[in-house]
Amino acid sequence: MVMEFSWILEPDADYNVLNNKHDKGYKELLLAKKVFVQLLRSFIDLGWVDRINEDDVERIDKSFILQDFKGREADLVYKVKIDGTEVFFYVLLELQSTVDFQMPYRLLQYMLEIWRSILRDTEKKTAMRKEFKLPVIVPCVLYNGKNNWTVCRSFREILEENGLFDDYVLDFKYILFDVKRYDESELLKLANVIGSVFLIDRKPEYDDIVESLKKLMAQFAKLDENEQSLFLKWFNNIALRGLPKEKSEELKKIMEGSKEGIGMVYALEQAIRKEFKKSRKDGRLEGIKEGIKEGREEGIKEGIKEGIKEGIKEGIKKILIVQLMQQIHNLSDEHIKMIEQLDEQKLEQIAKDIFVIKKVEDLERYIR
Repeated sequence: MVMEFSWILEPDADYNVLNNKHDKGYKELLLAKKVFVQLLRSFIDLGWVDRINEDDVERIDKSFILQDFKGREADLVYKVKIDGTEVFFYVLLELQSTVDFQMPYRLLQYMLEIWRSILRDTEKKTAMRKEFKLPVIVPCVLYNGKNNWTVCRSFREILEENGLFDDYVLDFKYILFDVKRYDESELLKLANVIGSVFLIDRKPEYDDIVESLKKLMAQFAKLDENEQSLFLKWFNNIALRGLPKEKSEELKKIMEGSKEGIGMVYALEQAIRKEFKKSRKDGRLEGIKEGIKEGREEGIKEGIKEGIKEGIKEGIKKILIVQLMQQIHNLSDEHIKMIEQLDEQKLEQIAKDIFVIKKVEDLERYIR
């Protein structure tokens, strides 16, 4: 008969989630059990993942970072019950630009410290029983550096002549979450908080961030208020940190609008509008760019008209605005607001003559 034990890890009395500079970003994000479960389900293709229930997940308020690495990285510990068995997940946040080739050894040290803490917190009589077994620890590394992760994935690979003694050599593997190596389409398909965060973090330059926000906009409407808030906190503490101050403040001001009841989706639309203005200056417009380049003016006009007939007014307005911004270099915010308030008849009139409206005066004849 196998005895069941409930493993205990006493929390640190002075544990503070904001001790480490990364805690404000990825660690604070993953402190939410829902996001931690998303991380496992989204990027681990193993049968046991599907058997994890969020109600059976418990976060441990304890850190095992070595003294030499304090301030350079953060970690999380979760206790998860799978089919009645308690397992510990140890997640190390390796958010540095360079990789540490002794990572397997460091993970071993952290795992040993977890087991040592469990033994210390377990009643001596219980620990001495024949049936007593230490819990499984699943080591994980979350890495967002630019360089490829070339560190050994198993412990025995860092040992000299590791094949000579076969099964007598200590070994384990760790799970790697390599943020910048995930495919864009794969992350968009996830349609969740962790996928959205990884998509932004793959390319952290201003232009790339705005492009990613465009692609994520439809998904934000499906996230609940708590999920949007989690993303916003991560965005402010990680995504904005590496941008020039002017760009960072610009995006932060727009994104913070969601806290005032404007709504995350609306805030993102404002960010996109700013990017449209920038695109107008450097000639990099999206949307109907390819159609214009190939000279399919009639097809574009017919498409706009059909869209209006079918009631897709909001999308059509945006297409019209993008095209007009390319053609009219002094188009103001006031004119854009006027276009957004037009009825179907006036929208169809503008669509019909879209390629001959070259000046503000031309446009005003349609919207006033």
